[in-house]
Amino acid sequence: MLKLSQWIIFICVAVYGVVVQATPKNIQLEYEVTSDGKLFANVVEKFSQDGSAYKIESVTKGVGVYALLGERKLSSSGSVTKQGLKPKHFELHQGDSKKKSLISDFDWAKNTLNMQVKGEIRTQALEKGTQDLLSYAYQFMFMSTKARAANAINVTLTTGKKLNQYQYKIIARGLKLSSAGKDFKTLHIANAPATGDDKKQLWLAEDQYYLPVQYKLTDEDGANFEQTLTSIHVE
Repeated sequence: MLKLSQWIIFICVAVYGVVVQATPKNIQLEYEVTSDGKLFANVVEKFSQDGSAYKIESVTKGVGVYALLGERKLSSSGSVTKQGLKPKHFELHQGDSKKKSLISDFDWAKNTLNMQVKGEIRTQALEKGTQDLLSYAYQFMFMSTKARAANAINVTLTTGKKLNQYQYKIIARGLKLSSAGKDFKTLHIANAPATGDDKKQLWLAEDQYYLPVQYKLTDEDGANFEQTLTSIHVE
């Protein structure tokens, strides 16, 4: 039988184990975006969880001549479940152009995704685990150990215009990456794009809730974009 002192130590260790594995309630990430090596924009993202509800906001501001494009604002809100984030509403706005706005509503009761594109509604069947352009990057926090240990990660994602399935292959684990004045151990993943699709790579901080440290994207025209973490605040 455990002595009282041993039991107290056991309880403290058990509670600590739960605490370190719990996902954070408030996150702020800041990034620099470069286009073919030249500074293109700055990004500020905020994630918050209040009970079973979550909200994510992202604002991209162009630098120099790119500021003329206007701010790019994304928002995602929904609930936090045992499986992670379950989006309910997503919006994307580019400057003052209403034509470039994308609005998506997730009707989980009817398994229907309603996407508003240029004022017109596009409807698709909503698949289990579907994420939006903003929530998917934070969904990695909630992935099971088994899913992270696999050789590939499947993501069902709406771009706001359509619903696609993507597979990200594991390129490397425990890869050291220095960013925002810190050294991270990262999980490097990359998609296997079909013809005409963008090639995406992500480096997720294994020692910081699998938050994105770096993104790289090569679009269908061959242009390269890199988004690198410059500041991180987690509580």
